[in-house]
Amino acid sequence: MAQSAQFTTPVDAVVSRMRTLDAELPERDGLAVFNRVYLTVTEEFDRHLDTGVFPDRRAAITLDVRFAERYLAVAEEGRAPASWRPVLQFRRHPGVRPLQFALAGINAHIGHDLALALVDTCRTLDCEPADLEDEFDRVGDLLVSLEEHIREDLMPGPDLLQIADPLTHLLGSWSLERARQATWAAARALWALRGLPDLAEEFAERLDAAVGLAGRMLLTPLPT
Repeated sequence: MAQSAQFTTPVDAVVSRMRTLDAELPERDGLAVFNRVYLTVTEEFDRHLDTGVFPDRRAAITLDVRFAERYLAVAEEGRAPASWRPVLQFRRHPGVRPLQFALAGINAHIGHDLALALVDTCRTLDCEPADLEDEFDRVGDLLVSLEEHIREDLMPGPDLLQIADPLTHLLGSWSLERARQATWAAARALWALRGLPDLAEEFAERLDAAVGLAGRMLLTPLPT
């Protein structure tokens, strides 16, 4: 209880857990690569909370925390849905570059976790997905900044990133904007299916598997 008292918002507690992971994970570990960039964007989100960027501060915090907790369950407890398994399986593979781990983590977190987090948030706040569209869009904008941060920090120099480089082809095979659009549609579908739990569970499992397949492709080992 004494430790939690130091946190101003639930987002502060999430940031603290990510910092602990950053200190504990080996620097070149694939999960550590994703954790560093996710920590950066979550800190940025925390700074934006008091600036009026989010129309509904409570909804934004709830969505952000539900979203982060799904990743933290993987990182801290090893509970890996299919979408995250490629990252955990290949996290120490010498032929996978840091940029690939970062993008595969974003793929799993946006493609799978965000849709389920949005549904969790709707249940918590007793609202519809449409009521959270502004918060979803603004969280998505921060994720765009995460991708930009990744590309700035982890992108090979222009002499290495030639058109013949396999990494160039992998970068062109995945789009954050398309992933955001697909996630919004998936969340709305899951919400619409909430009265049909068996069908909703099957839909969620299919989504998880499809995102995991994309992640496995992003982590194809490449020649250095």
